[in-house]
Amino acid sequence: MEAAVTGESMPERVTATSAALALLAEIQQRHGPVLFHQSGGCCDGSSPMCYPQGDFIIGDRDVKLGEIGGAPVYIGGAQYEVWRHTQLIIDVVPGRGGMFSLDNGTERRFLTRSRAFDGSEICRLPG
Repeated sequence: MEAAVTGESMPERVTATSAALALLAEIQQRHGPVLFHQSGGCCDGSSPMCYPQGDFIIGDRDVKLGEIGGAPVYIGGAQYEVWRHTQLIIDVVPGRGGMFSLDNGTERRFLTRSRAFDGSEICRLPG
């Protein structure tokens, strides 16, 4: 079923809280255009990592989920397959950011929250 047929818009795969958008604006003011890559674990857990555009090479299997505050958000292909029925919500909490993420040193860090899409939303998602 297509969104045009139902009159309903396609649900966003990634959104951000106002706190995340405010921190993102600060980072963009200091560093220029940035992008996010949803970490799959290891050293920085499952934090969304924020990098200057051009400093992080997007892989062939990475999937663009959307944009927040003008910054593209990507996730690894294998991780996307697991999370494809989930909306990612980028938020901010007190603490230190990931070692290479631009939120490091701000005493705030980006954090991914999530929620499963409901049945009607899943029907409107592309392939």
